[in-house]
Formats: sequence, C-alpha cells, structure tokens
Amino acid sequence: MIDNQRDIRWHMRPYLIDFLIEFHSAYSMLSETLFLAINLLDRYCSKRQVLRQHYQLAGCVALFIASKYGDKKCNTPCAKDLNRMCRGIYEIRLFSQMELHVLDSLGWAVGHPTGELFSKIFLAEHGDDKEVECMAAYLREIALYHRSFVSTKPSVMARSSLALARTILNRNRVKEEGEDEASTSITLSQHLREPSTTLARKYSTYSLCHVSQKLAEFTSRGSVRTHRIAHISVPYIGVTNRFSNGFGDGVEDSNGAIAVDGISASSDISKNHSMQKSESFNEVSASNGCL
Repeated sequence: MIDNQRDIRWHMRPYLIDFLIEFHSAYSMLSETLFLAINLLDRYCSKRQVLRQHYQLAGCVALFIASKYGDKKCNTPCAKDLNRMCRGIYEIRLFSQMELHVLDSLGWAVGHPTGELFSKIFLAEHGDDKEVECMAAYLREIALYHRSFVSTKPSVMARSSLALARTILNRNRVKEEGEDEASTSITLSQHLREPSTTLARKYSTYSLCHVSQKLAEFTSRGSVRTHRIAHISVPYIGVTNRFSNGFGDGVEDSNGAIAVDGISASSDISKNHSMQKSESFNEVSASNGCL
C-alpha cells in the first residue's frame, strides 16, 4: 500500500484522516461510510501510484463513493461540495475523473464489510449499552490513524474494540475473544495516550457519551497498569503523540487554508494535524488532455 508508494508516506495519513473525519461529520454521514471510504482509499493506493498532490483528492472521492454507495441521499455531497471542502485546490471536473479512475482501478467492487457492521452484530449478541458502543467506535477510529491496523480484519477489530471498551469502562468482559482479538486489543491499548485532537473533539459530545473525556481520564490514572484482556495481562504503555513530532509546518494560502504535506484543510484541522500497477491518475488524466 503506502509502503509501495513513491510520493506519499505514512506520516501524511493522519492529516488526511483528520480531514476526512471533519468532512464526514459535517455531512452527518453514517459511521459505516467513513470506514468504507478508508477501505476504498487503501485499496486504491495498493493498486495505483498516487501523487502527493492527489492524495487528498483520492480521499475525498473515496468518501464521496462510499456515501453514494451506502448513505442517505441527503448526506451525500456533490462535486461543488467536495471542491469547497478542499478550499478550491482541485477543479470540479477532477472529482468526477478521479471517481472513475478509483472505480476502474477497483473493478467497480465498492462494497466491503466494515468493523461497524460487525460491531452492531456483536453488540446485539451481548446487549452492551450505548456508552460501550460509543467507546468502541472511538477506539476503531483511533485505529484508522495507525498502520498497525490497516490489514486487521473488520470482525477482529470489532471484537477487539468492544473488549477494550468494556475494560476501559469497567464492564464485565466477554470471554470469547481469540488470539487475534487479544493481540489486536493489546496493540490498540498502546495507542490511546494522545489520540487526534480532531477525533477527540468529535467524541467529546453528549450524543457520543463524552467517551473521549472518559478515555483521557482512564489513561491519566497511571503510567503503568495491567489489564486483563482476553485472559492476557496487558501492560499499559504511554505513547508519544505522533501528531506533534515535527512532520512539517503548514503553509497558509490565500484562501486561509493550510497545506500540510499536500493536504489542504481549514486552519482548525491543520493545527491539530494534513505498486502493482504503475499507471497513476496523473498519467491517465494527462493522456486524456485533462491536466
């Protein structure tokens, strides 16, 4: 995936995820839409070389495709909305061109099971309350930022996030997680110390049970803890904030947007964070006289 890319790097991913989360929230899209969009983006990046200047374009279009596939029509943005969210850095025609390129690259295979889908099934099985549901959703979105979980199966991520959510909220554990779920829970527990500010703000609301504050309280109770997750002792390890390690200063443009590693976003977003087939979108567009 990104390891095989020539022009984009893993440290750019958090900026794009932050942007997509803001975009997703602004249009009140379904939770499944965000995860499907990231899946589409990752699959596209595994098949095509993506130029740095097109990474945000690909992310926007992935969210656009995902919303058209499974969201409510009233929640689906149009090309002008995409252009506005990107602060006008892409011409409107490029969104439809990228949409076709993504779909062609994926063989028009859009649907994919998400952790949200499996989570709903497991929640129904065990009768967990809304607080556990929201905490698990928060944990799954934290996982989106980290390369460790890109290849994790959605069902495994769903069980792992629920197991860890129950531990954080001091609920009774469900003793049916396997080795994969236990291992994923352990790894995920190591990424809880300083989540994205954008994501924490999203989950700080009453409608989402203020779970970001509850997670912050949980992680602040001590630097070293031992949790029992799937019958395995899990040492709690604080993690340095990966979003403040000097990935590059933003450059403000004339529209008041800040471009960070090729991601154009609002100042608010940017302050918080921005091959199997060699044929790139840039090459295809150029051959068609589009660029």
